[in-house]
Amino acid sequence: MNDLELIFSMLGERVSTEITKNKEAKSFMECEDAAIEGGQVAGNARKDAEKRIGKSIISDENYLHLTEEKKKKKLIEDKK
Repeated sequence: MNDLELIFSMLGERVSTEITKNKEAKSFMECEDAAIEGGQVAGNARKDAEKRIGKSIISDENYLHLTEEKKKKKLIEDKK
C-alpha cells in the first residue's frame, strides 16, 4: 500500500467515525450506514484526485495481486 492509498483509507475510516458519533449510531445497521457513507466520501475524493493527477491511486504494491503462496512467503520474510 502506498502513501496515497493509506491516506484515502484513513480518510474513509475517520469520516465514518465522525458520522457514527454525530448520528449517535448504536446498532449494527446504523454503524454500517455510517461506514458506507464514509467510504463514499473517500471514494469520491480518490476519484477526484485521480482525475487531477491523471493516473490511478491504486498501486501494484497491493496484496490482492499476489497468490496465496507469495503472500505466505512475503509474511515469513517480513517477520525476519
